Amino acid sequence: MPSPDETRTLSVMVDYLYGRGVSGALPKKGYRFVHSRRSGRLKLVFHSGELFATVKPNGALALSLYGASLLSKSPRFKESCVEVADEAAEFVRGGKSVFCKFVTAAGREIYPRSEVAVVDGKGKVLGVGTAVMNGRHMRLFKSGVAVKVRAGLKS
Repeated sequence: MPSPDETRTLSVMVDYLYGRGVSGALPKKGYRFVHSRRSGRLKLVFHSGELFATVKPNGALALSLYGASLLSKSPRFKESCVEVADEAAEFVRGGKSVFCKFVTAAGREIYPRSEVAVVDGKGKVLGVGTAVMNGRHMRLFKSGVAVKVRAGLKS
């Protein structure tokens, strides 16, 4: 059973990375934390047997699809999401990268190399990945990759 300190640390990490108040969408119980045997550093976070996130060496959370869908219940999390046009949704589900010309909206909190969720027009999570450019430029550019998708719904 995780200590209250570990759960609190997860809450603080989510608020720091995705915006103040986003951690309110986190479930209160059911977490399992996996630490490195060698260094003791937090590596994986599970919730109810599902992978919630992987902790990168730089401290960022690489959300799984399950983790992004949990956090998507918070209105503030939308600032860390990229919305794509309906014609690109199927490609994102398959794990393909998002190109700028298909971005219909992007949050203000998106910076290069930040972890983002890719959503459709209704706010349903299609995939998760890493931003290549900031959110404002994703909407302005008409060519180039906006998000490198790590996992899509079908992958």
